[in-house]
Amino acid sequence: MPLVTLDNTITIAISVSDRYASAEWYEKKLGFTLAYHLDEAGWSELHTKTEGVTLGLGEHNEPSPGNSVPVFGVSDIVVARKALEKEGVEFDGETMTIEGMVSTATFYDPDKNALMLAQDLSGEGH
Repeated sequence: MPLVTLDNTITIAISVSDRYASAEWYEKKLGFTLAYHLDEAGWSELHTKTEGVTLGLGEHNEPSPGNSVPVFGVSDIVVARKALEKEGVEFDGETMTIEGMVSTATFYDPDKNALMLAQDLSGEGH
């Protein structure tokens, strides 16, 4: 039995230099649809063609191509994080919350690949 029960959602987060241009590229080239732009967080999300899979675009001055981060949806990030920490899973800092939007926590696998947990706080199931 797994330590954490994941939702049936995953967001693949990538860093980009211009979220608007990248979102347009993914819409035109791959047929993704824009879910939203969250300017105050430098974040945009698009629905892919795969049910439950979202592409997240994090805007950075110097993006890091190839450093995508899978973001696993959970219903309770506090419970999920405590369960993983109890088993020695390393987290990167505190859980970050954008009120009314999302709580996220970055953690690492044994090879130091970054992974993230996210709890949707919007009530819309982004």
